[in-house]
Amino acid sequence: MSDNTLQYQWIVTIQGGLDKELPDFVAGNILWYPVEGQPKICIGPDVLVAFGRPKGHRLSYLQWEEAGVTPQVIWEVLSRGNTLWEMEQKRMFYQRYGVEEYYVVDPYKERVEGWQRQGDQLVAIPQMNGWQSPKMGIRFGIEGGLRLFHPDGQPFLTFVENAAFADAQRRRAEMQRQRAEKELQRAEEERQRAEEERQRAEEERQRAEEAQRRADEEHQRAEEAQRRAEEEGQRAEDAQQRAELQQRRAEEAEAKAEALAARLRVLGISL
Repeated sequence: MSDNTLQYQWIVTIQGGLDKELPDFVAGNILWYPVEGQPKICIGPDVLVAFGRPKGHRLSYLQWEEAGVTPQVIWEVLSRGNTLWEMEQKRMFYQRYGVEEYYVVDPYKERVEGWQRQGDQLVAIPQMNGWQSPKMGIRFGIEGGLRLFHPDGQPFLTFVENAAFADAQRRRAEMQRQRAEKELQRAEEERQRAEEERQRAEEERQRAEEAQRRADEEHQRAEEAQRRAEEEGQRAEDAQQRAELQQRRAEEAEAKAEALAARLRVLGISL
């Protein structure tokens, strides 16, 4: 169990971040019994990760009831009371019982040490800054203070930071929702204006078609009137020509009559 709030915060942050990241069993402050029938052989790591084991609540991690799976990753978070001898004994325990990665976090100095299994030994990782866990995929950063990063680059957050982040996400989501609603409203208004413009354009088109139809009718009437006028003119010309022909005939007949009368007078015949 943690003996101060800083140690507890780191334990909860590590356990919560890993539990969120991994689909496997991740636990904090739980006793691990590696050997069936040997209850004195146990240890209580601050955080353990058992890949391939399902999530869920347990009173302790009984390895023989977990398909014999050894927790592959162990975390210890130092308290003020931890001694070098105690931490070396823990490392030897983890080395003996098959742990593959082992990390010790010093929350006071914001440092971390790590070991990785090579054969039957846990060998110290020479450079932790930028180290990426082969098993967990998380990355360590120690420049400017110890930070842990998820594979996507997002940092591990405390409960308070997670709550603040979630609130910020909710606020951003609400702002985005409001912006989306405004955009949707503007789009609807634009659609309505476009529909009104379309209707006005359709009415203008219909009025233009009606005006064109009336103009075409007027044009046809004018052409018909012109045709009738031309026909009337032609009939008038024909009538005038007939009148002139009749007048010439009458004049010719009158001239003939006068000529005949003149010959008769010459002959002494009077009419």
